Formats: sequence, structure tokens, C-alpha cells
Amino acid sequence: MTDTPKPRRVSTAILSVVTIGALVVSGVAIYRSGHNPAASSCRVDVSGTTYVLDPDQATNATTITAVGKRLGLPDHAVTIALAAAMQESKLHNLASGDRDSLGLFQQRPSQGWGTASQVQDPVYAATAFFTHLAKVDGWENLQVTTAAQQVQRSSAPSAYAAWEPEARAVARATTGEVPAALTCRASAPHASAVDPGLQTTMNTELGAVDLTRALPTGRGWTVATWLVAHAHRFGISAVTFDGSRWTQSSARWSPHSPAVAQVEIVRTPA
Repeated sequence: MTDTPKPRRVSTAILSVVTIGALVVSGVAIYRSGHNPAASSCRVDVSGTTYVLDPDQATNATTITAVGKRLGLPDHAVTIALAAAMQESKLHNLASGDRDSLGLFQQRPSQGWGTASQVQDPVYAATAFFTHLAKVDGWENLQVTTAAQQVQRSSAPSAYAAWEPEARAVARATTGEVPAALTCRASAPHASAVDPGLQTTMNTELGAVDLTRALPTGRGWTVATWLVAHAHRFGISAVTFDGSRWTQSSARWSPHSPAVAQVEIVRTPA
């Protein structure tokens, strides 16, 4: 859904028709994606409102956030990108769309966004979105839907506004603005299914990460939240940071002493 990037005014996005719906009941947003929330799901709890994501959505959301922060962009940029991806793909890395639109942001290879393989790489797609956003004059002071539209050029320019509350909540949780606000529940993977490339993936998405060193609080929570959302893939059973500990068995953050400035993890033995 995005057309040829142009200087400072990039792409055309046509609203995709996606079969994944969102239901909001009593302050809880639930994506209908075929997953059993009780068995495998993630939750964002911010300011008394709970948003439920499936693990794939949470993984993609934390990847978008990681890329934005690695590029040195403020949290507002993360909110804009999340709102765009929620509207375009419901945070799923789609293999199809209108015409040749693909990926989280439904970027079109035929319009200069990259190859089909590239735009279906969440890191590449997020980097492309943020790069174009940064070229929009005064984007830092634009409303979320206005800024997203300047990048996406959607035929439904106001559609992004509907996602702003949820995008902002997810951004606050994944950037560390609200600590311990994202939790996930998933069964532990068999050792043979654990991806061994954790450090490489962290460095690619988050930038250089050394888990043996102390991290600033915001950065630490961005890393810790990313690890929770990626726990199933990398066989992570516990994450500890700043006086809180998440475990796969409890699927929640709990107080933990002593409070450490390093992000500590426990992994499934390979």
C-alpha cells in the first residue's frame, strides 16, 4: 500500500483489508488472531487499560520500538510507527496485501521501498518507515495520524487515529516509560527449537547490548521488554531488571531483590 518514496513526502498507502479484527470491551483490546489468549498471549497494562496481543504482534511491536530507539528517535516516533503498523497489518508481517504491498507497513517493492524480501524483514521495514518519517518537516509536533499519513499516504488518511491510544500505550510499555508494563505467557520451547542467535538479533534490533553491564533505566526496560516478547524464540524463562522479575511460568513481573542495573536472563539449556 505504499507508493514511490518522494523527497520529504513519502509513499501512498491504501487501506488494507485484513481479517484480523480488534475487539474492545471494558477497557480491554483483544486482537482476534486465532490464538488462545489463555495459552499464549501478551498483555500491555498502562493507566488502567489492558491491551492483549498475540505473541507475533508483541514480537513485532518490540522490534519496531527497538529500531526506533536504536536510531535515536523519541518515543513519539515509536507511537507513530506502531499506529501505522496496527492500521496496515495489525502488527503481523503479512505476505500479501493490496497490489504488491507486503509486511508490517504494507510497503510496495514496485514503488521503491525495497525488495519483497526486504520489506518483509521487520527490522528493514521499521528502519525504512522511521527514515521517511524523519524527512517529514516538523513531524515531532504533528499528531500521530497526521505524521503517519505523511509517510504512508493512505486513501483513508484519518484511519491511524483510531489506533493512537493503543499505540501510545504499547510505546510507553516498550520504551520503558512505564516499567514492567508488558508481560507474555507462552509454553517453554523444546531445547532443539531454541534459536541460538540471541546476541546477534539483539545487536541488530536494539544496537550493541552487553547484558553484563549496567544500563540506564529507560534503555534497560526497552531491552528487558524486548527479551520478554522474544522469550519463546530464544528459550528465555526469566528476565530480571531494576527490582522486577518476569518468569515464563508466572507470565508476570514480580518484585525481586536485589534491584540490579543489568538485565539478567535465564535461558533453556540448548
